[in-house]
Amino acid sequence: MLKKRTIIISNRLPIRIEKQHDTLEFLPSEGGLATGLGSIYKQDDNIWIGWPGYIPENENEKILITEKLAEFNLIPVFLTAEELEGYYEGFSNEILWPIFHDRLPYAIFDKEYWRLYKQVNQKFCEATSQQQLTLKDEIWIHDYQLMLLPQMIREQHELISIGYFQHIPFPSEELFRCIPWRDEILSGLLGADIVGFHTYNDTKNFLNSCLQILNLPNTNNSVISRDRQVFVEVFPMGIDFDKFDSLAQTEAVQKKANEIKNQFKDLKIILSIDRLDYSKGIIERLQGFETLLQKHPELREQIVLYMLVVPSRDTVPQYKALRDEIDRMVGHINAVYGFNSWTPIAYFYNSFPLENLSALYVAADVCLVSSLKDGMNLVCKEYIASKAHRLDGVLILSELAGAAKELTDSININPYSVDSIASAIHLAIHMPVDEQRKRMKKSVEIVKKFNVFHWVKIFFNRLREVKTRQKKHTTRKIQGEVKESLLAQFKASKRRLFFLDYDGTLIGFQQDAEAAIPTDVLHATLNKLQSPDENQIVIISGRPHTNLDDWFGKTSYFLVAEHGAWSNYPDQEWHPKNNLSTRWKIPVKRMMSKMTNLTPGASIEEKTYSLAWHYRRVQAGLGQMRSEELVDSLHYLLPQYGLQLLMGDNVIEVKSTHLNKGKAAVDIVAEYQPDFIFAIGDDSTDEDMFYELPENAVTVKVGNKKSKAHYYVESQEEAVELISYFASSTELNTRLNTKDYDTQETHIR
Repeated sequence: MLKKRTIIISNRLPIRIEKQHDTLEFLPSEGGLATGLGSIYKQDDNIWIGWPGYIPENENEKILITEKLAEFNLIPVFLTAEELEGYYEGFSNEILWPIFHDRLPYAIFDKEYWRLYKQVNQKFCEATSQQQLTLKDEIWIHDYQLMLLPQMIREQHELISIGYFQHIPFPSEELFRCIPWRDEILSGLLGADIVGFHTYNDTKNFLNSCLQILNLPNTNNSVISRDRQVFVEVFPMGIDFDKFDSLAQTEAVQKKANEIKNQFKDLKIILSIDRLDYSKGIIERLQGFETLLQKHPELREQIVLYMLVVPSRDTVPQYKALRDEIDRMVGHINAVYGFNSWTPIAYFYNSFPLENLSALYVAADVCLVSSLKDGMNLVCKEYIASKAHRLDGVLILSELAGAAKELTDSININPYSVDSIASAIHLAIHMPVDEQRKRMKKSVEIVKKFNVFHWVKIFFNRLREVKTRQKKHTTRKIQGEVKESLLAQFKASKRRLFFLDYDGTLIGFQQDAEAAIPTDVLHATLNKLQSPDENQIVIISGRPHTNLDDWFGKTSYFLVAEHGAWSNYPDQEWHPKNNLSTRWKIPVKRMMSKMTNLTPGASIEEKTYSLAWHYRRVQAGLGQMRSEELVDSLHYLLPQYGLQLLMGDNVIEVKSTHLNKGKAAVDIVAEYQPDFIFAIGDDSTDEDMFYELPENAVTVKVGNKKSKAHYYVESQEEAVELISYFASSTELNTRLNTKDYDTQETHIR
């Protein structure tokens, strides 16, 4: 029996390899992700796939590393120096990182970076597929280095569960659009079943990019992509609360904390800890601290900024320049404002072990986080967890860090405002102990509850919910056995009726509605379907009857136009629906005209008994907003005049409730008496038809949307393929019957 496995995939494995005196050492990582997922990948057959942080010198080292890592349920993906340079240092850190942190001028759009990014993502895909995946497996992909991977895996394993989580922010659509390969990146992410972010703003930016760039509208925080509903959700990451809480109370940490306090006797310690990066706001923080000393000279010899900067990429020009500027500013502030007995800033460019960090958290009176852009920022959560026992200390937190959306009892700052930083520090060091405890207690409750294990749990729970939901939809899709079953019903019948919608079903949508004319291939397919006496086509559309007459007037099809306002059934002559009032058109058209004047690209289409407001040519977000405004303003008129409002694909149509495709279809069925009914359509106007037709009718929605239809196909192209499938079966049956007849005649003669 196949076991259920969890497969974690990230750029780096939760272990680092160091070579000492020709011996490889395998050292565990203490990162938040490794902590949160440690309880998962170490269990049973679960695995973690990633780069081991080391380039083997020969094949023997490769084998040794692979075998050793297997003991920890880790699967290495080995990368060359060229791949690391182009994929990681290049595309990930010189294109994605600056764009996603609002630093467009820092981005270097090198085609070679893109080639290697794709190549490495493909390597990760191959390493994953080699694990003999089954439908029971759940895959969780982490972060921006692997944004193409979800779709790569999806192409090989269509129904497998895939989650993706982004640990850094997602930029606005305008910034993301600057990436030359933005379409491929979005499509790559949409291979997942769930795309997770730290904050609601990130989800909205991602969904807006899907809308504006790929033209994929979103509803209820989800996108329909390639027939699958992809959910985009918020999962703010936590830390191992108990680990930091317990560590802070150990004797060793308490001793180190007291040593730090004694080192800075009678000084309020303001702590900042960051990796060297332009997104961390280190320069602005120093400017804010200098402003504080200028405005409040009485604070000199009363405070100290203990600033720890962890080394990172300092050979890269931008990072080297940043470090040089930090060194210059620290030197300037210490020289101008310091005395022999007091140095305003204690600056360390170094990495500290966890125990030392914990002691700093315990000793600090204030923790200052001034990121200019941060996906989450876990330093502030570690500080809070370290203060849980005594509830002292104050957190100053940038409003542009993801954590600010949760930790609302911190002092929030605009990190670009030096005055805001200075005022916040002043407020923090003078805050009464009672208020400190009150704020800290609320923050501790949040960090404790929404810890890293809770984060893992809710992500997987949601992934499983989404997968269950998708499976229900999959059973409605016309494919395989379902298709064969429908064909069997079709062949067993003698009097068949096909109700076919036009726009979005027989023909794809066009920017210009007049350009959506039937092709020669479509005409040939429909003629083939109509040819035997057993089959009868009904083209049922919201189009004006003049359009349908121009395109299909010379055929033997039944035509229903404007949702039933016109029909050529049963004698091939057009008949209008009589005695319907159109007085309502005056106020409705007035409202539509007002909205058209406000919306470039919008237009009004007037039919005999309906009015349609089209916004297909309008900027996507604006069109959606204006359509909602129009619907709002029309609602009070609907009951007054007995009208129905239809929300179509980039169109809002208003018509009399006495007209709908359902009533028109049922009238034909009642007279025609078919023993096989097939109806297919793509939007809300077709729902009336699906609802009104008999239960045994084969009703098909174009697109995997919520519908009364029994089945669905993925796209307009698949809709035509399905119609062609029935047409070809009809033609084959006709040939076989003719052949049987000819054989019998020969035998008689």
